[in-house]
Amino acid sequence: MEQPEVMTDLDVASADKHVMKKLPEITLAFWIMKIAATTLGETAGDLFSQTLKLGYFLTTIALFLVFVVTLVVQLNSKRYNPLFYWTVILSTSMAGTTMSDFMNRDASEKYLSNGATSLGWGPQGLGLGYPAGAAILTSILVVIFTVWKFTGMTFVIRDITTFRGEALFWSAILVSNTLGTSMGDFLSDSSGLGYLGGALLVSGLLAVLLLLMRVPAVPNVLLFWIAFVLTRPLGATAGDFLTKPIAKGGLDLGTEGSSAVLLAVLLGLTCYAHMQERRNAVPGGRVVTRNS
Repeated sequence: MEQPEVMTDLDVASADKHVMKKLPEITLAFWIMKIAATTLGETAGDLFSQTLKLGYFLTTIALFLVFVVTLVVQLNSKRYNPLFYWTVILSTSMAGTTMSDFMNRDASEKYLSNGATSLGWGPQGLGLGYPAGAAILTSILVVIFTVWKFTGMTFVIRDITTFRGEALFWSAILVSNTLGTSMGDFLSDSSGLGYLGGALLVSGLLAVLLLLMRVPAVPNVLLFWIAFVLTRPLGATAGDFLTKPIAKGGLDLGTEGSSAVLLAVLLGLTCYAHMQERRNAVPGGRVVTRNS
């Protein structure tokens, strides 16, 4: 009878050295956390820029710096850490919210609520409008994916193990979250669907993507990235639905209360994901057996 090969922890570490996982597995929990993070990004971004009246310009600068700090922590991590990963996702969602608002909106009464005449210091917005803003962001995202394609590195996130691959991944995430905000605000504000209608439309598109996963001719990687972009407008419309006044079709729960609840949900899910990672990790001091 063939004896199993005995591997110590040192052997396992050596075998995994070049394939250390830095990004999560794509599961149902992943998508729930993604939607929670993007919805929180919408409500928290609006909390800083509108409720606290810091304005789009100052809030964009501040949240972009937060994104840079969280990204540096993630990039310097040696393995996948759910807290680091989801903190970056949240920071890209918050920064994407105010970056989109700054690009697309202006100081007109349409975008300033409660009789405000200005928000914070600096320019109130570039006033490009949602279609123009979305076109610019889509072009930037296409450029990122084109560069990514020519590098020859994988688009499958669980297989991304290099610094350059992860840098391209997070660049795409930041732009896709900003683009998703523009799409969500367009659906909520300009399409006539309203907040709930916009959320239902995006949910329907995501359901179609789920069905397409059963079609062999459609690459799952392509479906993943389309879904990743679409969950952002879902978060944007859901966030607006929670926070905007009833007269405008929202629930008027406010940015503070909605953000607090969503943060609690995301923290709970992150803790659960962290416990799962620890449960699946190689226990210290034990040996692992592998049949040849």
